[in-house]
Amino acid sequence: MKLDSTARYQSSHEYARKDGTAFVIGISDHAQAALGDIVYVELPEIGKTFAKGETFGVIESVKAASDLYLPMGGKIVAVNEALGGDPALVNRDCYGEGWLVKIESGSAAEFGVLMDAATYEKEADKE
Repeated sequence: MKLDSTARYQSSHEYARKDGTAFVIGISDHAQAALGDIVYVELPEIGKTFAKGETFGVIESVKAASDLYLPMGGKIVAVNEALGGDPALVNRDCYGEGWLVKIESGSAAEFGVLMDAATYEKEADKE
């Protein structure tokens, strides 16, 4: 399992990574591997606001469809339009080109309580 040491993770396998004034949100390598070949990603409109833990989209693979939960509250400021034509980007590069959304968040505390990479790795290995 690959990890991004600069990201913070939640138990439902989404990550958040600081990117300037915004946060990049995606799913972990563990999650994309468990899902298998991703065939569709449904993402919210730019400008929508979500609370921490709220469902912000859906990701579908050949195995299953799964809700996506925002690891921290915020306003959607960008969505990865490339996923519309190539949802498998999430499988190939979940921490790079396969990101899902970018948010502006007013709560640094919500980022701080997410798991660091080492803690997340221990939790994911238990599954």
